[in-house]
Parts: sequence; C-alpha cells; structure tokens
Amino acid sequence: MNTQREQLIQTWVASVLDSDQFKINFLAGDASFRRYARIILNNKTFMLMDAPPDKEDCVPFVKIDDFFDKNGVRVPHIVAKDLDNGFLLLEDFGDTLLSTLLDEDTVDAYYLQCFKQLIQLQSIDGTGHFPAYAYEKLMQEMHLLTEWMLPSLKIETDQTEKAMIENAFDFLAKEALAQPQVIVHRDFHSRNLMKLENESDLGVIDFQDAVIGAYSYDLISLTRDAYVQWNPERVYTWFKQFYALLPEEIRAARSEQQLIRDADLMAIQRHIKILGIFVRLFERDGKTGYLKDLPRVMWYLLEESKNYTELQPFMQFIHSKVMPAFIEKYGQYEVVTA
Repeated sequence: MNTQREQLIQTWVASVLDSDQFKINFLAGDASFRRYARIILNNKTFMLMDAPPDKEDCVPFVKIDDFFDKNGVRVPHIVAKDLDNGFLLLEDFGDTLLSTLLDEDTVDAYYLQCFKQLIQLQSIDGTGHFPAYAYEKLMQEMHLLTEWMLPSLKIETDQTEKAMIENAFDFLAKEALAQPQVIVHRDFHSRNLMKLENESDLGVIDFQDAVIGAYSYDLISLTRDAYVQWNPERVYTWFKQFYALLPEEIRAARSEQQLIRDADLMAIQRHIKILGIFVRLFERDGKTGYLKDLPRVMWYLLEESKNYTELQPFMQFIHSKVMPAFIEKYGQYEVVTA
C-alpha cells in the first residue's frame, strides 16, 4: 500500500480526532478499491472509509447517507469527511451482520423489524434525489443472463428464441414499472443489515445504488435472498405481513393477491439478473465465491415462474435447453425446508 497515502490517513484522522493516540486496523476487503479500517481511540471506535478519488467516487455515498440520516433511516452517521482525498470517518456499526443471527427461531421477529424499516424507507419522498429504475436498466440487467450465463454454458439461440426471450424480459420490465414506485435500496438483504448494540432498529449499509423503483423489490431481496432460502409457504406469510403494514392508499389500489404477483414477478426479474452477475463474477473477474449460490438462484427462478403463463415459453426454453448444461457445469440445488 502507498506509504504516502498511509501518512495522509494518519494525519487526517489525527486532525479530526484531535489526537494521535489512536489505533488503526484495516479490515479484510473485497476486490474494489475502497478499503475500511476500524479506528480505536480510548474506548471509542469509528469506521474509516478510504476511497482513492481517482478510483472511487465517495460523493454518491455521502449524499445518500446524509439524505437517509436526515429522514430517519438507520445509516452510519458521518463524523467527518475529506472528499478531495477520499476519506470518510463514519459511525462504527460493529461486526454483527443480520445473516449471522438468522435461524428458524429468530427469523420471523427479525424480518418483521426489517419490514417496518422498509415501510419507513418507502414513506420518504425521494423525488429528485434518486435516479429512476428505468425500463432500459431493468432490461440491461436481464440481458446479463444472455450475455454471460448462456455463453458460459455454450448455448446459442436462434432468431425465434431471441425474440421469445426478449418478450419475456419486456413483460417483466413493464410489470415492474406498473408497481407503486418508491425508494429502493436494491440490496436490502441479510448481509447488508446489521444488529446494533442496544438498538432495535437494524443498521443499513451498502445503499449507494438506491433508485426509485418497484415497492416489492427490497421485500424480495430480503425474503428470497440469493444466499439463504426459506420455506416458500413461510415467504408467502411474510408477504402478507408486509402487505398489512403498507400505507392505506397502496392497499386501496392493490390487493394482497396483487402484491404476491408483484413480488413473484419482481423476484423473477432479479434472479435472472443475479444468474448473469454471478457467472460474470466468475468468468470475467475470477471470483469463485458465488458459484455455490448459483443453483439456489436457478431453483428460485424455476419455482417462482410456475404460476405465470406469460413466462411459459421462456421457462420451457430454460427447462429444455439451459438446465441440462447448467446442472452439468454448476450443479443442482438440494432443497432445504427451513
């Protein structure tokens, strides 16, 4: 690591905390250019985000964090910032991810808390603060399946198949846009929510890609998590709980059955995207960590699409042409009944 940058960090943190008696522990990071370090001074801790400005842009994070903080979303408070150098000093949320606390006995209470926080997030007027989750973006995401997963399985499509796939994607994108449009976190799942000491609200992280989109999106990110699977009946019970918490004007316009349909179709769009992303992470970036989750995501897609006749030609293609090669390369999901 650049010693000049280390020196910059030391100097900046010392000036912010008005002391040079702190300890700095860098945390194991992802492959992005952004790094995190825990700063300890006396008995107080902070989180340092180090994002070199030529590689990472802190501004979206700062703007959204500030907006969410002012509107009651439990995000880390920003203690100090130096955007020219790419340094942020944040409140320390600790190390307890929600994913480490979920089991048969705890999940219902934790998810109910998540739903309450989600409804609060959706009640904020985000107009002018977030980009729209537009038709082009939804389509582009689903095309990751045709651009990355199909080639990885050596599957070629003819003109008829291409048109059929495009029709299915078009149907899903339009369905998403027809839903009530609210602030969407986009990665609202158990690895991006944290249990905070002495607080009932969960800490929310990794929110810098927030958009205005479908009200069911964050609900399915959480309940149909790419990393953990729950019994489908339980998931539908959660959908009903979420529906009961929705504002009266949305419930007046959309029935409980409509929410279930909305959530199913939104989940299908997301799982098509994730299949493409996980394969891309492997094929392009050499990241193998997500391969074990691919069969689960495919299982979700097969399950959730069963009731929707509009998707049957596309799913027939998945069953007959994709699945044999998929199972051979990536394996098959062993269903658990948690």
